Amino acid sequence: MSPKTYNFKKIDAFATAKSSGNPAGTVWLEEGDGIDTSGMLQLARELKGFVSEVGYIHKIEAGRYGLKFYSSEREVDFCGHATIAMMYELFQSKELEALDQITIVTNYGELTVENRIKTDDAVFVMAPPPVEKKNLPSLQEIARSLRISLDDLDAAWPVNIINAGLNTLIVPIVSLESILMISPDLAELNQFCVNQGIDIVEVFTEDVSMKAHDYRVRVFAPTFGYLEDPATGSGNSALGYYLLDKNSWQKETLILEQNSHAENYNLIKLQKKEVEGRTRVIFGGGAIKRMEGEYTLY
Repeated sequence: MSPKTYNFKKIDAFATAKSSGNPAGTVWLEEGDGIDTSGMLQLARELKGFVSEVGYIHKIEAGRYGLKFYSSEREVDFCGHATIAMMYELFQSKELEALDQITIVTNYGELTVENRIKTDDAVFVMAPPPVEKKNLPSLQEIARSLRISLDDLDAAWPVNIINAGLNTLIVPIVSLESILMISPDLAELNQFCVNQGIDIVEVFTEDVSMKAHDYRVRVFAPTFGYLEDPATGSGNSALGYYLLDKNSWQKETLILEQNSHAENYNLIKLQKKEVEGRTRVIFGGGAIKRMEGEYTLY
């Protein structure tokens, strides 16, 4: 295969002044740029350890863009942080900076993205509609896979599996101290997820570092080739749908602290929106571009 060169950027989604966010590789495809699924996977594999996932974006027509996502292991049906990264960058272009909203086309169909950079320094992405999975692992299996005790699980909340882009196991944890201490084994947790048909595991607690925030979360993604995702769109959207189902979302905006650091956490915002008589979760955040250039596949 002859070498092919693509426009490439490394963008850290959900980054703040105190945290580094979640790195995404982004490949901007122009008309005539040929790259197939094997090429997308190859590029993501070459970047393993440098970025969590790679997002590929191309323009379909004015205001409509197609998106694909790959980790080092496989295609990702929907990657929230890579979407935030690409959309935040895109809305700062001269072509789109005046637009309030565009449409993206993903494996989950068409989703809207709102431009709130001027007001909130963020873009907000509509998550796919939720699908709940009924067959759940036992609490003993969950605790064993996370290498925690049953006492670390918060009995006030149930365990659920909700898909808002990825099959997400939602696990309630009793305290901030407990959630920060979680340290699973990559191979063990991966086998558990594969056996259960789970893409990612999201643990959450109401015990937070800053009182103005609502939840502390951590997300583990072993099936994509790495242990922890430091800032997540799809997993936190699943948590948003979980909270809606439990009638536990009363305010306009939820602010989530995410990662394993007590103070230097990433921030993810969740809001709800009525669309055709159904409540949908939208997730928002900003991004910082760290690198821009060309990437050559051989």
